[in-house]
Amino acid sequence: MPCWYDGPLAAFDTETTGIDVERDRIVSAALVVQETPRSAPRITRWLINPGVEIPEAAVAVHGLTADHLALHGRWPAPVVEEVARALAAQSVAGRPLVVMNAPFDLTLLDRELKRHRASSLNAYLGAHPLRVLDPRVLDKHLDRYRKGRRTLADLCAQYEVELTEAHDAAADALAALQVVRALGHRFSDRLGSLHPAELHTRQAVWYAAQARGLQAWFARSGSSESVDPHWPLRPELPAAA
Repeated sequence: MPCWYDGPLAAFDTETTGIDVERDRIVSAALVVQETPRSAPRITRWLINPGVEIPEAAVAVHGLTADHLALHGRWPAPVVEEVARALAAQSVAGRPLVVMNAPFDLTLLDRELKRHRASSLNAYLGAHPLRVLDPRVLDKHLDRYRKGRRTLADLCAQYEVELTEAHDAAADALAALQVVRALGHRFSDRLGSLHPAELHTRQAVWYAAQARGLQAWFARSGSSESVDPHWPLRPELPAAA
């Protein structure tokens, strides 16, 4: 039997109106499914007209203007339900889900489901919870002393993965999936014997430790910024938009 990093994987990514998971909105999303490293990926794309202003800073990142989304995007409610059902189908099929910086994308989706469907991501998953592989968490744990940033572009350079059309949801999802495959091979002695479900549980612990380290660094720097230690989904805040 092949190791999990040579087997079926899915990957998910979003582009948004900003970086606040409680208030910002999804404008595009993509799901990439690949059965083996040599298989052609199957890509599903969604484009959403969020019905709110899209800041110029966000447009500068992903290029999706309000006019473009008004013309080509769909209303959020049916789209976010389609996305949630598509992710749930991956869990039912037993495919691990690659999500770069998972607490951002998955929490945003969860809040969109609350906003437009009066539901939650966990409600759609039911008895089949996600088994998430987060390349940022994995890389930071396995190569913790490497200096420099760990954005998707940085990880692609580190693991020799081509990233075309950065900040396109489908391109980013595919690149993250390929990074995880490459990372699995590089650290096969430490990852090869772990089942994705076990690896999911360990990443939650690793992320919490990484968050504590970042929080301590902020404190030493005199910053009051707080770091949420929850992974892969942040708990709901009472005052969420």
